Amino acid sequence: MSVGILIVSHSAAIASGTVELARQMAADVQLVAAGGTDDGGIGTSFEAITAGIEELSGADAIVVLCDLGSAYLTTDTALDFLDDDVRERVHVSDAPIVEGAVAAAVAAQTGGDVDAVLAAAASAAASEADAGTASGPDAGDRLSDGGRPGGPVPDGGAGPVGDVSASTTVELVNETGLHARPAAEFVKTAAKYDAAVRVNGVDAKSLLGIMALALPKGATVTIEASGDDAQDAVDALDELVRSGFGE
Repeated sequence: MSVGILIVSHSAAIASGTVELARQMAADVQLVAAGGTDDGGIGTSFEAITAGIEELSGADAIVVLCDLGSAYLTTDTALDFLDDDVRERVHVSDAPIVEGAVAAAVAAQTGGDVDAVLAAAASAAASEADAGTASGPDAGDRLSDGGRPGGPVPDGGAGPVGDVSASTTVELVNETGLHARPAAEFVKTAAKYDAAVRVNGVDAKSLLGIMALALPKGATVTIEASGDDAQDAVDALDELVRSGFGE
């Protein structure tokens, strides 16, 4: 399933900057900015939002992230004018616009369906204590099909590792440590495997959880996994870390 992402902000600079940031970690995902008014001012534009949705209409689903309340109102109005077949594929998230967009983009990059992308975006609203999961009390507070928050969101991560069947400890060798781009590469690699994987106690398939670790060069990374392909997952992640993420 292909999932496109629309960023709606009162500021054109915020919308385009958020798209630029997310593209650094999700180059294959279609991201569109709809920021500012039609005359370049601060505000939102019905026309820009409509054009953005039309640009993304070839995707199987479209996830919209907004920055402030009136952006949701303008988006809701735009949805009312869409053809039914397009409108039913649009899902509006109430996740924080920057963190939510990055997490959603990485989930889409790794092949997640719209529920997985929405869950990843929702995880951005969690505190650092539970940022490694998408199943906390705030995770279900998302907008769907232009509606208001409500309804459960499927778990976007691998969940807790039970009986650890494979593990390793490795040192970060790249200069910037486990910052945004390496964290995205780590998550994309972990997502290729069915195994439940954790790194330093955090879900290895949660971008925000990994980034919250803020691990610098020289930090020790403990990777643990359980499941049929646990050893393959650990070996792949170990190799990725030892390679310095190509930096």
